[in-house]
Amino acid sequence: MADFGGAELEAFRGEVKAWLEANYPPELKAPRPTTDPEAIWGGRRFANSDDPHIVWMRRVAEKGWTAPTWPKEYGGAGLSPAQARAVEQELQRGGYRQPLASFGIWMLGPVLLEYGNEEQKKEHLPKIVRGEIRWCQGYSEPGAGSDLASLQTRCEDKGDHWLINGQKIWTSYADKADWCFCLVRTDTSKKHEGISFVLIDMSSPGVETRPIRLISGESPFCETFFTDVKVPKGNMVGRLNGGWEIAKRLLQYERQNISGGFGGGGGAGGAAGDLGQIAKNYVGVDETGRLADGDLRRRITENKMNFQALQMTIARSAAESRAGGGPSAATSIIKYAAASFAQERSELMIEAMGHQGLGWEGDAFKGHELTATRGWLRSKGNSIEGGTSEVNINVVAKRVLGLPDPIKQ
Repeated sequence: MADFGGAELEAFRGEVKAWLEANYPPELKAPRPTTDPEAIWGGRRFANSDDPHIVWMRRVAEKGWTAPTWPKEYGGAGLSPAQARAVEQELQRGGYRQPLASFGIWMLGPVLLEYGNEEQKKEHLPKIVRGEIRWCQGYSEPGAGSDLASLQTRCEDKGDHWLINGQKIWTSYADKADWCFCLVRTDTSKKHEGISFVLIDMSSPGVETRPIRLISGESPFCETFFTDVKVPKGNMVGRLNGGWEIAKRLLQYERQNISGGFGGGGGAGGAAGDLGQIAKNYVGVDETGRLADGDLRRRITENKMNFQALQMTIARSAAESRAGGGPSAATSIIKYAAASFAQERSELMIEAMGHQGLGWEGDAFKGHELTATRGWLRSKGNSIEGGTSEVNINVVAKRVLGLPDPIKQ
């Protein structure tokens, strides 16, 4: 679809603004809305829920705006990139809550649009848009992290179904997910060419999840076990043994999304508040009203400038992605930079708070201080998830700069 411009786009923006104002649940306007924090992810457990956030999600989904550029026949709105940006901008300007957080929208949906057959698109994409199914990602294994192509989860052809046995690790929210998009080995004689991409219903017999407690005290990741799990033949996406191509494509979408999340700040200490203002509150200001510690002020300013530049780069990359048929290997550059800046911000937050930024619990610490502590600990994983920084540097060297592989001695 061609992009609208000028008066047409502004008229559309006005329609979006009016619709949002008329349809936003009043319960969500409160500073601390009474809503289940898990509701933003949707899924089967909310099928009959009247949670205010679920009501909001359903209303936005009916417009197709949870995935605005997806075709209408798959639940999207068929909007142009400019119209989709207008929807996103009006959501942000109005202070509206994100209607849906979804691995299905960020990662699986785009590859289904590219690699899925018509039956798979019609079955899964509308449910993703409506937030009816919550997805998780089955990639890493205990012996296959950075070297993902070494994965050993077996998928055997049993005639009328696939039979899956194996284990995944660091499966984000697997204990809460309804379905999993998963990499499995269908040919043991080849490495990259022996991998396939399948979709697994997490309620299938033989699927077990065990949450992993992190240093931050949270358990968003899980071990996932598959024991004689039967999967319908129609749940394989793409061709047999062609999963590595899909896997790489999906990782580009994942890295693009993770980078945007870091930039938003929620996962990098940003949830505790504005870094500059917090530093002023704890360190104090000089006679001009600036942060009293000049060196800390310089480093905070530099970090903020880096994040601003990162956001502009992400926006440009997203526009190029839409124009060029998907993200490129340049997402590895963005992912590497985003992880570095996010960890730096968390370190600066803790430094500014001093000993108050090292609390774990108790009345001696305020809520935002404990958030900062946990954010700092959580940020240690930023350079690991979605591909380690070392792996992303290698991708940049090979795919962006065109450098040769190091000579093996």
